[in-house]
Amino acid sequence: MTENVQNDEVAEVVEDVNQEDLSDRVVRNHMITSMAVGLVPVPLLDLVGITGVQLNMLRKLAAVYEVPFLDHRVKTILASLIGGGSSLPIAATLFSLVKAVPIVGTSIGAVSMPITAGATTYAVGKVFQQHFASGGTFLTFDPNKVKEYYARMFKKGKEVAGSVDPDTAEAAKAGAKA
Repeated sequence: MTENVQNDEVAEVVEDVNQEDLSDRVVRNHMITSMAVGLVPVPLLDLVGITGVQLNMLRKLAAVYEVPFLDHRVKTILASLIGGGSSLPIAATLFSLVKAVPIVGTSIGAVSMPITAGATTYAVGKVFQQHFASGGTFLTFDPNKVKEYYARMFKKGKEVAGSVDPDTAEAAKAGAKA
């Protein structure tokens, strides 16, 4: 009897570790993909692509944590989390639009947009990773309660995105085209 209890406890620990590792991988892979999408030279098309990457990431995180994915609710939550009271959407839009300026704009956009896209995706992923791990769902998510954590994760996301090997992002971009 004691052996069964210990096996169940071990199984729970292994499941939790695997769930955390898997969700970390989901966040990292989507961060790199969003960085690659940030390299798309067409203004505003990059923003649409990054949003799609983030929605896909949330769909996969929901699956990892066995949380029902509610497409209409998730789009609203994502817009509220990223856009609510933040200068980030304005900065991302400006970084995207600057790509329209010949030569200089393309260079500035190619440097700034991938880092911004990666940091945003990282922050969104970490916020939901924490929320789901604590038993939350999309229905119980309150963007106002996580603004400070989101800001900290965005700052950390800039560091993480800045440390990604450029060849990795290029490979992700090539893979996205295939």
